[in-house]
Amino acid sequence: MTTGTAARDSYYERTGEHRYKPTAHVGGVWNADEQHFGPVAGLIVHAIDRHLAQRPGNSLTPARISFDILGRIALDECEVRIATIRPGRTIELLEAVLLIDDRPVVRARAWLLASLDTSAVADSPHERLPAPETLEPWTMNDVWSGGYVSSIDVRRTAPSRKGRATVWISTPLDLVAGEASSALASYIALVDTANGIAVQQDPTEWMFPNLDLTIHLHRQPAGPWTGLDTTVTFGPSGQGLTSSVLHDINGPVGHAGQILTVRPLTLD
Repeated sequence: MTTGTAARDSYYERTGEHRYKPTAHVGGVWNADEQHFGPVAGLIVHAIDRHLAQRPGNSLTPARISFDILGRIALDECEVRIATIRPGRTIELLEAVLLIDDRPVVRARAWLLASLDTSAVADSPHERLPAPETLEPWTMNDVWSGGYVSSIDVRRTAPSRKGRATVWISTPLDLVAGEASSALASYIALVDTANGIAVQQDPTEWMFPNLDLTIHLHRQPAGPWTGLDTTVTFGPSGQGLTSSVLHDINGPVGHAGQILTVRPLTLD
């Protein structure tokens, strides 16, 4: 049985083979009764990891993971179902669906590629970020609320303008109580924070939630820090885009993108 103490130290508790109960640490920024998508994304990758671990001799590695948010993600028990869409020995496509009350609320697809030694040609034009221990902590609660924001440690460089930010994020919480998570799942659980670190407009006057999250990886990340070099752009007709170069402490690992719906926040 999971104890109350464990619940305070994790984002989820397992309630069945494929079912999970969120804790208060998953609470979202727009609505405390909804789940912040960061831990949701990490949970889905955690479930994919468990699915792959059950296959003997698996040597495929996630290279792209895309998440489509189909509706409100209530702070309720959820289930993750996984299916193989395109099987293969060197390239494979998996689909994971997160359901609440048997209703799909997130649909994710992961392209898996064979792991080969290409270290002789490995290169990236993106410079490494300053080490997290050299940066000052930033209290995101000054801008955002919610259980998730209260659970993370954020370090950032001094912002140069609206819509630009470079931060490191970590958390002392486990993803699922009593279970070890892969470095990838723990890393991805923090990537969705990108949309809140480089705000273009005051979130008490404007809403700009993301409808998706797409992550491309050229290298598997290591923990415990997720680095985000982020740019947020608002267009003139209600759409926006959050784009991030992803880093770990060893350098760049890939890119992430989030499409935004931008609208005035109506206050009663």
